[in-house]
This record gives sequence, C-alpha cells and structure tokens, in this order.
Amino acid sequence: MRHFTCVKDLGDLHEALQEALEIKRDRYKYVELGRNKTLLMVFFNSSLRTRLSTQKAGLNLGMNVIVLDVNQGAWKLETERGVIMDGDKSEHLLEAIPVMGCYCDVIGVRSFARFESREDDYQEKILNQFIQYSGRPVFSMEAATGHPLQSFADWITIEEHKTVDRPKVVMSWAPHPKALPQAVPNSFAQWMVAAGYEVVITHPHGYELDPKFTAGATIEYDQMKAFEGAHFIYGKNWSCASPEHYGEVLSKDRSWTIGERQMAVTDNAFFMHCLPVRRNMIVTDDVIEGPRSLVIPEAANREISATVVLKKILEGLK
Repeated sequence: MRHFTCVKDLGDLHEALQEALEIKRDRYKYVELGRNKTLLMVFFNSSLRTRLSTQKAGLNLGMNVIVLDVNQGAWKLETERGVIMDGDKSEHLLEAIPVMGCYCDVIGVRSFARFESREDDYQEKILNQFIQYSGRPVFSMEAATGHPLQSFADWITIEEHKTVDRPKVVMSWAPHPKALPQAVPNSFAQWMVAAGYEVVITHPHGYELDPKFTAGATIEYDQMKAFEGAHFIYGKNWSCASPEHYGEVLSKDRSWTIGERQMAVTDNAFFMHCLPVRRNMIVTDDVIEGPRSLVIPEAANREISATVVLKKILEGLK
C-alpha cells in the first residue's frame, strides 16, 4: 500500500481485520519492520487520540517518530498558488512539503475542512499536495472529507462486539454548538457499507451527506424509527454539506440528543462515538457512562488501526 486515504486503499477487508487482531495480540510483533525508518506526523489541527495512537503505532513498529504542529513553532504556511506573500505567511506549502519529505520515510497529515470553499475542501487540496509533492507515502490522520483511521478502528470495534453476522448499524446526527466537518460521518458511512452491514443514517432534513459517501446506506429522517432494532448506535454531529449552506449549523434541536429514550427502542445496542464528545448535547451522561458504551474500547483500537496501516505502508517500501 502506497497511500491511505479511504477504505478502498486498505485492500481486502477480511485480511486487514485478521492483521488487526494479530497485532492486538502482540503489538510489537513487527517491531523490526520500521527499524531505521522515520514517521513524520504533520498536524494542521488539534488532536488527542490521533496524535497519541499514531505515534504509539509508529513505536510499535520500531520507527523513529517526528511530530510537527504547524501552528506552534513552525513558519506560517501559505497553501494557495498565485498569491502575493506579503502577509504573515512566510513559507509556501509547495516548498515546505518536499523539504519535509527529505527528513522522513512516511508522512501522516491531519488537516480539517476550512469551510471557506466546499470545492477546495472536497478536492482535499492539502492532503493531495502532500501526496503529489512529498515523494513519500502519505496517510490521512483526518482530512477535510474523511477520517479513515477512525473508521477502521470503529469497524474493528464492531467486529469484536457484534452478536449477529450482519448487524444493524445506525449513525445518528446529534446537536452541537458549532459547525463540525463531515469527515467522520463520511468515512463511517463508507466503511460500514463496505463491511456489508445494514447501515442506516438518520438526521434532520438539510443535513444530507454527499451521496458518494452514503451510497448503499438507508437515509431515515425519523430518528426513533431509525433506532428500532439497532445493534450499534454511532452518535455524531456534522454541519450542512450542501453547496448552498456548506458548513452552516441549521439546527440545534436537543430532541436529537441520544439518551435512554432512543436507546430503549434498539436491540440492546452499543453506543459509539469518535470522541471528543459534548455530553448532554450529543449524548446523555447515562448512555455514555452505561455498560453498553464502547467509546473507550473504540478509542483504544485507534492504536491498532494505525499500526495496521503503517505496517502495510512499510511493507510497500521494501
């Protein structure tokens, strides 16, 4: 595997799952694979789980790890072509990227949607510039429209806890005080459909995701109906994805907050969320602290998903 930006890059999912379970049994089994190789993690945005889990994954594989926070201790970077750089940005990304490539073997990039232009966000300009100009394998640590490491970990978690071959997995929009990207819900929808689950996405009107990510899923605007008989509930907020209202918050309807009322109509469903989570906006205390909450095991599996991805990339360097 050269680059990792979506579920298709992973190849055979059954094989990837077996690798994940093997690594979970022995995280250091492939520690020699990354010896004398360097991982550079580039953060344009804040991170907790992604930073820690991916750094740990690199160490699991014997890699040297460099972490660059672009917003602290680095020159401010210009990302657009054709601009006159007479402002506060001292270096252009087109010079910075190949320089970064000189110092490492693999690059992870985290760059959220900016909500300035839907076209720019959905073209993944920053991530694709790293792929084009770094000369190194590149993997997404969350981009404008996808978060494949998170969805890979979500899928591992479901496979570990499912009690039926084809569980009903429901992703539910929930309210949030500010606009959030569509990256996590986009990826989650894609991965769950690729896994062959019964996938239902529920949200208010106006919160439709791009069909290229939701193809194969059922869209249900009645949250309670969507929850009926579900085995897994994935709570998540996202802002409007349509070109007309891109990045806008159209609703803060607290009736969509996931609580015991909604969970009562499920088939004793597990609750999932990528974290961080706004308690009593996205989900109530009793649900996230309850015995069917998987948010911590899900977060722990971020180390496993990242280790598998890096392993596959390192094997491609041979």
